[in-house]
Amino acid sequence: MTEMTNAKILIISTNGFEQSELDVPLERLKEAGATVHVASLDGNSITGWKDGNWGNTVEADMKVGDIYVDMYDCLVLPGGQMNPDILRADETTVQKVREFVEGNKIVAAICHAPWLLIEAGVAEGREMTSYHSIRTDLKNAGANVVDKEIAISNGIITSRSPEDLDAFVAKIIEEVKEGEHRRHAA
Repeated sequence: MTEMTNAKILIISTNGFEQSELDVPLERLKEAGATVHVASLDGNSITGWKDGNWGNTVEADMKVGDIYVDMYDCLVLPGGQMNPDILRADETTVQKVREFVEGNKIVAAICHAPWLLIEAGVAEGREMTSYHSIRTDLKNAGANVVDKEIAISNGIITSRSPEDLDAFVAKIIEEVKEGEHRRHAA
């Protein structure tokens, strides 16, 4: 069991993240007592996407290349279309996502962020959901695709869209409290 006041959670993102999909988990996980860090590709601040235009800026704590996976209990991957599309093309980010899964850490991806799970090669055989437009990508990667607000497969949480944020954050908190999830890498 991990107390939320002892939990360390990492959010990986870059410019173009869906504003609410980073802001809501960041705020609520901190409110729950967790230490939450944000990593960007270069360690600089990142700007969200909101209502068809650029949104607010979020300060980053580190660059992706400086992440030490063993320091964290959980990885959160916000969606939006641009953010995960850019991140899945970055080898270092994809490797860090894979290390979180292989390290039995909680991994939570919402909206288009399951693209990163596909790229990391960890989707096969897992129950997953996502934004409707990438469900074929998940299916082609071997995931068991479902259409519900939360899909969970041994500590890997996926969710569809900002409408599911309440359930998404609640499931992250529940899974972090449970602790490590021993799993075989897909």
